[in-house]
Amino acid sequence: MSASRPEHIAPPEIFYNETEAGKYTDNSRITAIQYDMTQRALELMCLPEEPQLLLDIGCGSGLSGECLDEQGHHWVGMDVSPAMLAVANDRDVEGDLFLQDIGQGVGYRPGSFDGAISISVIQWLCNADKSHHVPKKRLLRFFSTLYTALARGARAVFQFYPEGPQQVEMIMAAAMRAGFTGGLVVDYPNSSKAKKYFLCLFAGYAGNQRAAPELPKGLDGDGPQSVEYAGKRQREDRKRKGKLVSAKGKDWVLHKKELNRMRGKAHVPVDTKYTARKRKIRF
Repeated sequence: MSASRPEHIAPPEIFYNETEAGKYTDNSRITAIQYDMTQRALELMCLPEEPQLLLDIGCGSGLSGECLDEQGHHWVGMDVSPAMLAVANDRDVEGDLFLQDIGQGVGYRPGSFDGAISISVIQWLCNADKSHHVPKKRLLRFFSTLYTALARGARAVFQFYPEGPQQVEMIMAAAMRAGFTGGLVVDYPNSSKAKKYFLCLFAGYAGNQRAAPELPKGLDGDGPQSVEYAGKRQREDRKRKGKLVSAKGKDWVLHKKELNRMRGKAHVPVDTKYTARKRKIRF
């Protein structure tokens, strides 16, 4: 058992404390990797062009949610780490945020979401962090309630880091038992560094396998692991962030204030002719 894996060090709500949550969000390499994996997960979801309502499972500080924003989708995020959600709030992310241990289930009304996405999270459910935790039961509880919360025909894509074949089998068995169809998509299977696992699930086809979508194929080759690619990815990411910041004009401010009013937040400033106007420098 490797001690380098975060899930072997402490439960997620303890491991991702204020210090770790800040370091995770400010790390440019992690940000670039998170962005790429979220984009790949969205490809596997094959969403229609019109905006969808998505559930971001283990949303953390909202890095994956920013990708959903760029694609024009609406999203709800859930995470077990209060520190991560606090960082997301400080970053003023677009999605609604909920503190939730997914091993206890997904508490939303049936058919609420058009899809679900999860980056680097599901393997945490395979650990028994507390004496009453039974990984198989927690996985089944999670997948069963998620199945109910998804619209029929929706997809759920999980990028995760399994420890071995037994863990993959345990996760997939729980998903299939909950009613999902689908399977495992592996990108760059012949690369030790670039290899990525995606669990691609379909809701609503258990009784009609012929109507179920075809499982997407994984990417081949050695993967984008070169130094040139990494540098390009980080430069593009910084440029992308710059565009997002520069786009925060009056329309953006008004939109954020309206969202905050709809969410019931107190002390939202009223709209005036001075809204979003730059202040003059005074001495």
